[in-house]
Amino acid sequence: MKQIERSVSPMSNEKRNTYVIEHLTNAFLQLLEEKPINEISISELVDKAGVGRASFYRNYHCKEDIVKRYLYEKTQEWKAEWDKNSGAALSRQIYIMIAHFENNRSFYKLLENRGLSYLLKDVIISVCGPKPEYDKISAYAAAFSAYVLYGWIDTWFQRGMQESAEEMEEMFKAQGL
Repeated sequence: MKQIERSVSPMSNEKRNTYVIEHLTNAFLQLLEEKPINEISISELVDKAGVGRASFYRNYHCKEDIVKRYLYEKTQEWKAEWDKNSGAALSRQIYIMIAHFENNRSFYKLLENRGLSYLLKDVIISVCGPKPEYDKISAYAAAFSAYVLYGWIDTWFQRGMQESAEEMEEMFKAQGL
């Protein structure tokens, strides 16, 4: 039996998918700079990214999912620092968070300007909120901390991210937190 040589893409499926996700993300963020999310069509997005519609739907259910995935990736560095400082005062943890947001200011300002900063709440809750294995007291304490942090971050965003991480840490300490 004669075997026919197959043409195989030099990129693995994983690399191809990474390429697609990267291009969709970059295109989406560029479009989001120009207009609100509800004015960005999937067709426009995939055209700008240079990928097919099927590639979008293979990776995402909706446009917000692009932001959620990118947000998750962005916050992994912050999460590692948070975990490393587990048990530190809440004021120190807010310093770590704000420093991360300052280092990625343009992305977080874009989220705020486009009304998408609410997506950050889920990230904050997943990192510092209650876990199923927590006892009652620990669960409520973690929920308190997570929602306080989100409230401070959301207010900081709304005020234009004016205060530095150091100033936010000091204000937090002044509140006895």
